[in-house]
Amino acid sequence: MEDVQNNTGQNLGIAALITAIITFVLAVIPCVGLIAIIPGIIAIVLASVGLSQAARNNSPRGMLIAGLIIAIIASMISFSQVFVASKFAKSADKWSGDFHNIINDVQDNFIKDLEDANISIKVESNGEKVEINASSNKKDQEQKLEDLESGNTQKDDTLQKKK
Repeated sequence: MEDVQNNTGQNLGIAALITAIITFVLAVIPCVGLIAIIPGIIAIVLASVGLSQAARNNSPRGMLIAGLIIAIIASMISFSQVFVASKFAKSADKWSGDFHNIINDVQDNFIKDLEDANISIKVESNGEKVEINASSNKKDQEQKLEDLESGNTQKDDTLQKKK
């Protein structure tokens, strides 16, 4: 009589191996590896169920064992990232003052650059040119305000129409 080979559990083995490979790829990516725990557990469950079915029917177990081993290793890598992230989070408390100072410096520099900004818009259409110049320089704005308050109405340079 011929031995009939039964393929019970092989579909679960394929699913477990694919899920385990995806888990491994996700697990080795920093910061993303934390979410690899979920497909890792799914791959372990699939491989375990497939192994129990294969053991009952004396089916080949190679793919199931490969899926189980890869899933366990990937889950361990992913789980280790939880510890790395927690250690990093604990040490980040010491850096908060430095980060706060850096953010304040960047914000101050940005506001200073914004206060000194000059804007020039030039539009040309059908031979007519319009030029708009704007400055956020406080001293220029204060001088214009003083001129307006004193009744000194000189030609305004902010809007010129040229032909």
